[in-house]
Amino acid sequence: TPSDAIFDSVSEAANGGHRSEGHIARNAFRHPVETLAFFGLQPDMTVVEISPGALWYTEILAPILKHQGRLIAAAYDAELPSARPFHKRLMNEMLEQFEKQPSVFANVEIAKFTPPNVIDLGADDSADMVLTFRNSHGWVHAGSAVKAYQSFFNVLKPGGVLGVVQHRGDNRLLSTNSEKMSGYLSEAEIIALASNAGFVLEAKSEINANLNDTKDYEKGVWALPPGLATSWFKRKEHMAIGESDRMTLKFRKPLL
Repeated sequence: TPSDAIFDSVSEAANGGHRSEGHIARNAFRHPVETLAFFGLQPDMTVVEISPGALWYTEILAPILKHQGRLIAAAYDAELPSARPFHKRLMNEMLEQFEKQPSVFANVEIAKFTPPNVIDLGADDSADMVLTFRNSHGWVHAGSAVKAYQSFFNVLKPGGVLGVVQHRGDNRLLSTNSEKMSGYLSEAEIIALASNAGFVLEAKSEINANLNDTKDYEKGVWALPPGLATSWFKRKEHMAIGESDRMTLKFRKPLL
């Protein structure tokens, strides 16, 4: 069946020799096989991955979509005057990786995604799926989330899917007297963002839940693996907790 086939191909890509041991080790926390099957990924789709970062998911998506589909990596426009060194580094590392592993990444297209200034994901109604993993807190904090989610809606074909994985928690800021983000957002906040853009929530999954996540760390979600931004004597405790508690939400753009 198609669902069995996608399980096999995601599993093969997630454990492939083109990935680092460090990235493969995160499979246990991020459940890529179950997550992508839940979103309904198929090998002939046009998929836009938003803010691919260190390419953790890109390495899985690229081999699956290489022959029949399209993968568009929507990355920060490093040419912009507002681009920070971190954005330039991510773009350079992505291009280097693409050059190093052409058998994996040769067909990946690059789009510009710098909300709210420059968003060019492709023609309206052109994608089957938009995926965003652990990015939404940054857009909410910067005040660009409404524009971001509207751009996801616009690029998707009617009937297309938006898949969101996001750190889940009720306190968006580190504390009441802090302006710094915790990295966590509530499900209600994401659902409202997507609904206001025109999406319908189709399903939720608890595949990326973590009940051991206490969500009260001094450095927010970054105190947990893989970042471990915490004091050395708490590292063992945080390693034992694992990665953050995450919502996994599947939205659909209505057919009409």
